[in-house]
Amino acid sequence: MKQILMILAMFTAVAIFTDSRAADTNTVSSTVVTNNTPPTANSPSVVVNNSDICKSAYSGAVQTQVLGISTGVTVRDLNCEMIKLSRSLYGMGMKVAAVSTLCADHRIFDAMWMSATYCPFMGAIGEDAKSGWESNRHLVPAGSKVFLSKAEAEKKQEEFTKEVLRIEKEEQKKIEEEKQALINELNQGVHKERNDQIKGITLGGLALLLLL
Repeated sequence: MKQILMILAMFTAVAIFTDSRAADTNTVSSTVVTNNTPPTANSPSVVVNNSDICKSAYSGAVQTQVLGISTGVTVRDLNCEMIKLSRSLYGMGMKVAAVSTLCADHRIFDAMWMSATYCPFMGAIGEDAKSGWESNRHLVPAGSKVFLSKAEAEKKQEEFTKEVLRIEKEEQKKIEEEKQALINELNQGVHKERNDQIKGITLGGLALLLLL
């Protein structure tokens, strides 16, 4: 019995000694990976489903290491609105109003003018409309090349007229100066002739007195 206890004690001592040595010589290595990347900013989805709304959708996003921003907008299409409004008026039988709506664009205004089918003006059409536009140029759509050319031509004509008037005034002034110089010269000749006559009469009178 004592022998069995001694054997058990020896095995226990060997086990404890082995575990202590293993604990002293074992090296544990581990790597901790930490991912701090911020989530990506995603662009919002902007959808325009109604075909009668003349708008286009745009979206975008920007992502940095600190901050992410995303946004979406709709952009109004004025040309699309003009066409839809004109088409609606034409569909209701308002043909003159439909053409007037299109004439708000300077390109259509110029095309109508060049084809001699002038845009309506305050209910007038044809030549009456042309006269109305020419009398009220401030109502012409901005960017009209026809009226810009007319304005430039009129400006050049006005400058030419001013130049002609200036030349005429200078020539008139020169003629007046020459006329005045001629009058002065004639006056000087008349005075000289009179002085000579007076001098001759005086000398004649003295000679007559000497003879007497």
